[in-house]
Amino acid sequence: MRLKHIATTALIAVAFSTQTAMANNNNKFNYVVDRFADIEVLRYKVPGFENLSTRQKGLIYYLTEAAIAGRDILWDQNGKYNLSIRQLIENVYTHFTGNKESRQYKALEKYLKLIWFGNGIHHHYSMDKFVPEFDETFLRYEVTKLPESKQPSNIDELCKVIFDPTVAAKRVNQAEGEDLITTSACNLYEGVTQQQVEDYYNALKDTTDLTPISYGLNTRVTMVDGKVTEQVYRLGGLYSEAIARIVDNLTKAREYAENEKQATVIDKLISYYKSGDLAMFDDYSIEWVEDTNSQVDFINGFIESYGDPLGMTGAWESIVNFKNIEASQRTEAMSENAQWFEDHSPVDPRFRKEEVKGVTAKVITAAILAGDAYPATPIGINLPNANWIRAAHGSKSVTIENITQAYDEASHGSGFNEEFVIDESTRQLMDKYLFITDNLHTDLHECLGHGSGRLLPGVDPDALKAHGSTLEETRADLFALYYLADPKLLELGLLDNPEAYKAEYYKYILNGMMTQLMRIEPGKDVEEAHMRNRKLISEWAYEHGRSENVIEMVTIEGKTFIKINDYERLRELFGELLEEIQRIKSEGDYEAGRDLVEKYAVKVDSKLHNEVLERYSRLNIAPYKGFVNPVYTPIFDTEGNIADVMIDYSEDYVSQMLRYSRDYSPLTK
Repeated sequence: MRLKHIATTALIAVAFSTQTAMANNNNKFNYVVDRFADIEVLRYKVPGFENLSTRQKGLIYYLTEAAIAGRDILWDQNGKYNLSIRQLIENVYTHFTGNKESRQYKALEKYLKLIWFGNGIHHHYSMDKFVPEFDETFLRYEVTKLPESKQPSNIDELCKVIFDPTVAAKRVNQAEGEDLITTSACNLYEGVTQQQVEDYYNALKDTTDLTPISYGLNTRVTMVDGKVTEQVYRLGGLYSEAIARIVDNLTKAREYAENEKQATVIDKLISYYKSGDLAMFDDYSIEWVEDTNSQVDFINGFIESYGDPLGMTGAWESIVNFKNIEASQRTEAMSENAQWFEDHSPVDPRFRKEEVKGVTAKVITAAILAGDAYPATPIGINLPNANWIRAAHGSKSVTIENITQAYDEASHGSGFNEEFVIDESTRQLMDKYLFITDNLHTDLHECLGHGSGRLLPGVDPDALKAHGSTLEETRADLFALYYLADPKLLELGLLDNPEAYKAEYYKYILNGMMTQLMRIEPGKDVEEAHMRNRKLISEWAYEHGRSENVIEMVTIEGKTFIKINDYERLRELFGELLEEIQRIKSEGDYEAGRDLVEKYAVKVDSKLHNEVLERYSRLNIAPYKGFVNPVYTPIFDTEGNIADVMIDYSEDYVSQMLRYSRDYSPLTK
């Protein structure tokens, strides 16, 4: 599970006295790289890299190579035409000899930047297909000017996918009552219906198995000779060419492992990639979660299932990182007290873990982002996702602080506070405490929230079906919100003011009820799991606190503002909803979960939506942000071993994307 960047986090200017030293040395560092459509591309710094050992730098270098090598896998998972369309548009772009100030060329460039950012022809958040602003005749004419070897033989088919709004309209459809597979354009299923897939996996599952594999995690499901069939992602199977490059670089990385445990983790991952055996993936996950002594760490594989309409198949992603030792003191304080938090949770004792095992948490510095974590990236991660592994072996939770720092540094002076925060006293509270409370919210969400609670025996981990991701993120957010206001955080020295939590509470409700709507097109529903989760919590708390006037929507000079009148009661409401969400998950109550999502998380008030869009338009703030990676260059000694690794931040967005397509595209011809 992971926590996606919350829109307003990067838009509210904050100043907290304990920000990292990186903030004190960034005067010459240009965080903003590019701006187009509704997207801003940033750089992030990798503080502390220069202090790592030569061995650690070599390990990071080969792990980053393994990360970038999987890029094409995600593109193909996101849509069957994505790689062909990327290649087509890149060829036209790089071979263009006409007027580069023309409307058509500028529109082509914008479209290319958008599909790079979305890892395909659909928006990374809304899942809607991008609408090109250049003409089909323009594209076809430019194709005729390409070298013959670069002219696609299926140009008619590709043009239909690009320009016909009815073809592949939505990458992931979550509309209740529709066949979520046949109406989704993702390339995870072919020739099968939702019912056929559900029946197939239901027949495979053994409800008495206490250590079930993550069914469907690394497969495309298709129909072969009238039978539902899984095509496995593995060496020698689907995506073999890309996986071979990943394995090759993992093998090289192993030679620089910090210790034998880390080497074993890499060996297990390689074995899994070679076999595609999900039981072996579980073995790898156990070894990985138990490796708590290595400073350098990574994820690499088919992980999160948000891109699957049924929430089963993992999108390929990788993040390479190393521990921020100083900042990790706060997460370690949480993990050391994990049992206390579990025991004092407001949920039914039947659904609590009697013994919390192996919860480790740290603050990390990202060294590379790849696959489904690039260019848009999470700010926190909690893995593994398998419930039984978490219960028996624990989990790892991370907060990616150099990413949150980059968001923060790039957001100063946006004018957001003045436009949307109700009064000066609330703005001052947020200026003083939002940076730390937002990071603590991420820590609690990932470190304890996802790892809390338990399923009742025999409950299918996939029982909540398409709503599982939304409800799991809701559960983790509620856990974090509830404990953010607990005196325990002051006792642990994580906060110095009992009122500090109010900064995060205000921001969260404002975002969930209002400001995240700037990411939704007029007339559309909320569909992305994290946005649904925030809306569900905020709207539920608003409705259930209405009789006590806990949250109020007030109008001041024709503008709508959020006013929180009773923060203590709001915390109680978070606890009450957490109790119900945990019950739903623990019992596998699909109907109750579906009803909560459909009632509170999906529909948008059009009048309020239009107001938010109009107010946002005055600020010229990009609602979506992502990153370019630094470039690592190894220096080898005379024996071919890495003697040092240089890091460079100067590569721009276009250059990086074209380089990745040129040098890391094993799945394109």
